[in-house]
Amino acid sequence: MATCPSGHESASDDYCDVCGTLIGTAVLTPVAEAPGPMPDQAPGGVRSVEGACPRCGVPRTGQFCESCGFDFNAPAAGATAAHPSIPQTATPPQAAAPPPLTAPSQIVPTAPPPAPASGAAWTVVATADRAYYDSVQDAGGPDAAAIGFPAYCPERRFRLAGSEVHVGRRSESRGIHPEIDLTGPPADPGVSRLHVVLVSAPDGTWSVVDPGSANGTLVNGDEIPAGETVGLRDGDVIHLGAWTALTVTSA
Repeated sequence: MATCPSGHESASDDYCDVCGTLIGTAVLTPVAEAPGPMPDQAPGGVRSVEGACPRCGVPRTGQFCESCGFDFNAPAAGATAAHPSIPQTATPPQAAAPPPLTAPSQIVPTAPPPAPASGAAWTVVATADRAYYDSVQDAGGPDAAAIGFPAYCPERRFRLAGSEVHVGRRSESRGIHPEIDLTGPPADPGVSRLHVVLVSAPDGTWSVVDPGSANGTLVNGDEIPAGETVGLRDGDVIHLGAWTALTVTSA
């Protein structure tokens, strides 16, 4: 057993096991200098061989300070990265940046469908319809056999205007003067003096009303009830009398 200058019993004969003081003239084993940019501290908190003792200021000559026994190889205060007893915490991965927001697609508003033109020109074309005449004959009305189909019937056009247009055959004695006069020649005896009335709507469209004719009225082949207003579209065909067809057109 060796005794250090401070009186401690030490199993080592070079440095005291208790205070680290140099015993005798032991040969000191130099510590390899750790590389690093700092002169007094290597990476990981381990002191280099150069510099003075941080505890008492005595110049360093080995691993331990000759004055106070400070261990220069001990981890520096606050240095935990290289200490084996302190768990190291991995740097959490940086969260991925959220994808850039894309600008919403520009929505082009859809224009509403155009309303019926209030200034549209409506016209009625009056002709003789042989197919309709044959259907009347097949129905066998009381006077059907006495009515013949005209050999010639010119096409007549009537421009609709105003709020109402009356369709029929004029009668001076009864004071009936329809805007669409189907008196002829040739005259369709199945047409009443006031057979139908065409009525305009605020949106520029037209409708047809049968006020109660003797032989009735058909629109596109279907008979319409008396007194009921039926809307008309471009190309609709009104049949009345024994062979008269009124085709409605809208420009």
